[in-house]
Amino acid sequence: MNPRRWAAGVAVPLLGVALVHGGPALTARGPLRRAMPRLSGQGQPGGVALTFDDGPDPAGTPAVLDALARLGWTATFFLLGSQVDRYPEVARSIVAAGHEVGVHGYEHHNHLTRSSSWARRDLGRACGQIAAVTGSRPRWFRPPYGVLSAGSLRAAAQLDVTPVLWTAWGRDWEGRPADHVLGHLLRSLDDGGTVLLHDSDCTSRPGAWRSAVEVLPALATELERRGLAVRPLRSHLARSG
Repeated sequence: MNPRRWAAGVAVPLLGVALVHGGPALTARGPLRRAMPRLSGQGQPGGVALTFDDGPDPAGTPAVLDALARLGWTATFFLLGSQVDRYPEVARSIVAAGHEVGVHGYEHHNHLTRSSSWARRDLGRACGQIAAVTGSRPRWFRPPYGVLSAGSLRAAAQLDVTPVLWTAWGRDWEGRPADHVLGHLLRSLDDGGTVLLHDSDCTSRPGAWRSAVEVLPALATELERRGLAVRPLRSHLARSG
């Protein structure tokens, strides 16, 4: 057999598999994401959904909950199963305060670099752990880094959790001052959008959660100026009619 033909015969199917597996990752950024408003978190007009990733965290989560209570806001927290294992009481406090929980996976790994079977095990383990500890079954799924794979989409469908990304983020995980975080948010903060912040620094700079806490009053001022409410995904993405 001609070595070149053999190599081409192997390479083409492998390329096809890679494209199928990695194709959904194109929604992480750019025009394809904007063309899928529900996946990006574009919901009902008149407000924004406020979401937090990477918790629960014994330092960051209580501080975020206190700030939300002062503002009278209800949010959605995308929990890591590994963090729920470590801090079950903190996870329960989120639901006890009236907030919604989603699933962020068990481990904070990029799904594009993992197999479909790994994604199913990871997501299933996380969903089971969150439901067992908090008494609330996750309805929403956000992959780490906002990167989906064909395997993670298949796992989400099997577990009946809906993938949701975001339209505006503050890059608070960098640990920059609140005005810097607000500046990033305002670049893409629109009516009906979904805001991403973090209540944990388990994958960020130490103490980065403080940036999220400190930006909330300034965000409240801006949203009030625009006449926009704050809500969890369960009402933000509720279908009308």
